[in-house]
Amino acid sequence: MNQTLQNFFQNYIFTNLNNLSLLSIVTTILDLTIVVFIIYKVFNILKGTRAWQLLKGIAILIVVTLLSEFLQLKILNYILTSLMSYGVIMLIIVFQPELRRALEQLGTTNRFSRFLGMDQDLNAKKKENIYKIAIAATELAKQKKGALIVIERDIKIQDIISTGIIMNSEISPQVLVNIFEPNTPLHDGAVIISDNKIAAASCMLPLADDKDIARELGTRHRAAIGISKESDAMVVVVSEETGKMSIAKDGTLIADVREDVLKKILIKNLIKEPIHQPKSKKVKE
Repeated sequence: MNQTLQNFFQNYIFTNLNNLSLLSIVTTILDLTIVVFIIYKVFNILKGTRAWQLLKGIAILIVVTLLSEFLQLKILNYILTSLMSYGVIMLIIVFQPELRRALEQLGTTNRFSRFLGMDQDLNAKKKENIYKIAIAATELAKQKKGALIVIERDIKIQDIISTGIIMNSEISPQVLVNIFEPNTPLHDGAVIISDNKIAAASCMLPLADDKDIARELGTRHRAAIGISKESDAMVVVVSEETGKMSIAKDGTLIADVREDVLKKILIKNLIKEPIHQPKSKKVKE
């Protein structure tokens, strides 16, 4: 496998050098740029996930394989080389959730509208709703009422929405607080915010089952971590035992946040600034 890659790069370089022209130089630079960009994006997606630890293990395995070849450890090298021959299949199986999530993000991110600055009005609406969610979460925390608010981002979670009661209602602090009022039909489960509306309430979320999650975390926090792993959603959690607010993002939990911190984190992750912002014209007096 190592010899095959070596031969590929040698042939690739020699072929481009022999056919040196402006077009070949441009295409080579473009080719390498795309490859570097893909590797960079893959690292960003995997960093901070379980797959990141596995990726480091694979890197160590590759280094050991190269060392075994250099030191002529034939038996070890044969075993490791044979193992790496099935590496692609193993990676697909092991990284299946992360790969699915990456492909979903690739298919849903609308960079064209961001480039044109077409989503400025949408961002203003999102910011307004973030403040409403923060106000509701703070009020629920003061009253020590448990709450679970999932804010959908690029990856759609219609399968989760379909498990609850469809509402399609405007977001307001009063509605959110009333939903999580104890002993009411909708308080048990999660509220899903989708397309700047309360899409559904009393939704069922997948629970995280990682062994490294603190045992003291309750079902709400496990559900928040679970859905944030399977999608790119942001989740606001209010503990009914402690009255503390937390945020789940990318499978990690940011615990015990204040209202101002909650707003900042949500704004940073939910609002996409336009890539190209037209400069404001100065008015001459």
